[in-house]
Amino acid sequence: MADFRGDQAAGLRRLFGCPRVHIVTFAAGSIGVGKSVTVANLAAALAAQGREVLVLDENADDNVAACFGVVACGDLQEVIDRERSLAEVIVSLAPRINLLPAVRAVRQLARLNASQQRILLDCLSDIGRPADVVLVDASPDHPLGFSPLGLAAHETVVVVEPNGAAITEAYALIKKVSLGYSRRHFRLLVNKARASAEAKAIHDNMAQVARSRGLARLDYAGCVPIDEHLRHASRLCQPVAGLFPDSPAAQAYQAVATDLLGWPTADGDVGGLEHFMQQLLHLSQHIDPTAIYA
Repeated sequence: MADFRGDQAAGLRRLFGCPRVHIVTFAAGSIGVGKSVTVANLAAALAAQGREVLVLDENADDNVAACFGVVACGDLQEVIDRERSLAEVIVSLAPRINLLPAVRAVRQLARLNASQQRILLDCLSDIGRPADVVLVDASPDHPLGFSPLGLAAHETVVVVEPNGAAITEAYALIKKVSLGYSRRHFRLLVNKARASAEAKAIHDNMAQVARSRGLARLDYAGCVPIDEHLRHASRLCQPVAGLFPDSPAAQAYQAVATDLLGWPTADGDVGGLEHFMQQLLHLSQHIDPTAIYA
């Protein structure tokens, strides 16, 4: 693997502006639990708090761009292949929110040669504004079983609905990633909750089982209630806070966003993001499908 120190590290510092960037991956055990809607609304909530947000989107359909009524046509892989510039691929969703589509790029990471790896790292320095928070919307059907973005990020939040099938699938995801890659910490966000007590009980039960079986520590990331305002905003392809700022869902997203900013970053020094990018490339080339499906 190529040496990514020096100029590449400087490029990452220019991209993110400071070492205190929060890199959070959102994953789900199944489709339909509202993961992309959650990422979109958290991005809007963070932007409303004055944060610069970069969304890395690994989903082709029902993606974050669609939640803002925007069509994202390009992909980071086209930048790596020198087919487009980064400016042609990156999408501005709203003030302070940029999106980088990476459906093809994440699936090609394991096959990038040294030159392409350098292009990947160098091109990121061309993003005009530094990001305070990077939100990763990981695909639930990654061909290797789990996105390397979720393994390399500081935090992985598993989004779950309060129903038996979704809970079972979310637990199965946590189990296979814990057993396959020794990931011992996740956060759980309960979406479409009927009551906060119900959401907390779901977390407590899952956390107790995961702990008793020696799998992982599950911290509670909060919950988003069932809210007709959110459904209406989603139909209009807008974040709920922009249309209904006082709605229960908008308030819930603001609370989760505020808590997220207080989560400790894994790397507090200048090399933290350099480490993240190197880890991403390294993990992509060393993921064992047999292990991840165990």
